[in-house]
Amino acid sequence: MDSLHSIMNQHVKGKHLSFEERVIIQLRLKDGWSLRAIARELNCSPSTISYEVKRGTVKLYHGKVKRYKTSQGHDVYQAHRKNCGRKSDFLKKTQFIHYVHKHFFKDGWSLDVCSNRATAVGEFASSNVVCTKTLYNYVDQSLLGIYNYDLPEKLKRNTKLHRIRKNKKKLGRSIEERPKEISERNEFGHWECDLVLGHKSKDDEVLLTLSEGMSREFLILRIPDNSVMQAFKELQRQYSEHWNDIFKTITTNNGSEFADLSNLEDVSNTLVYYAHPYASCDKGTVERHNGLIRRFIPKGEAIANYSLQDIINIETWCNSLPRKILAYHTPDEIFERELDLIYQAA
Repeated sequence: MDSLHSIMNQHVKGKHLSFEERVIIQLRLKDGWSLRAIARELNCSPSTISYEVKRGTVKLYHGKVKRYKTSQGHDVYQAHRKNCGRKSDFLKKTQFIHYVHKHFFKDGWSLDVCSNRATAVGEFASSNVVCTKTLYNYVDQSLLGIYNYDLPEKLKRNTKLHRIRKNKKKLGRSIEERPKEISERNEFGHWECDLVLGHKSKDDEVLLTLSEGMSREFLILRIPDNSVMQAFKELQRQYSEHWNDIFKTITTNNGSEFADLSNLEDVSNTLVYYAHPYASCDKGTVERHNGLIRRFIPKGEAIANYSLQDIINIETWCNSLPRKILAYHTPDEIFERELDLIYQAA
């Protein structure tokens, strides 16, 4: 074994040959080694050596002599490397790109929804769309006319340590008593509840928000401050005899505004659970939807500045937005299907 090979690292199978390994191939061929012997020394397949020798062989002395040259083999390898890898489909799928651009800016769809809703409803064949990851790559490459600052979730997401704090006040049932099956979201009728504040003044109204776990249906009720129970009484009247089937449980925070919510258990079969303090993840669905509201009503802006029709339009947009978790169906589609089953069984 000569000094050249003694200082080299062992070749890893599946990896491309390095320039130094090509030097060894040239030296061993000059010494009369067989291809299999060279392959054993380099810890690779004899076929790898055979293909490399064919790529790097040049003709010398007016074509009378053929000989492997390291430089030739490496130059051919580098030329092939320039043409390897998956080619961009951006120019081939301009119709789909226009579809993405339209729904992103006009309808507020995410890139993931644009990519998968197109095939879910049959607007495009799968061969004519690009995946979510590729769309985000196009954003980074400034190909779409969409930039990172246009993606409201991408810039604000971070990871935080999850801490469960002990409840210091007892308003009702703790979320720890809630059946684990509710978190699986396989059963309809389990809601999360919260309030969205505007200007934080006594004369401003607030938004009571509710989100159903299975369908992700989102309800927004504009109410005067401290009138949560009145809003729920209105909902009870709206759904009348179907209330117990539609509102089986409600999970909310332990703020004073929801202190009387557990009274629903006295007049219906609805069970009310209170989340841990400072643990918004206990009711993450409604918190996520509250974030969607902030796209239209920024923090600190008075709710009273928006008409009832504005609030209805926000609710309609949220419930018409296709969701990945719903196989790119909309919350309205799932919610109406479940209501039909309840009404038919009555």
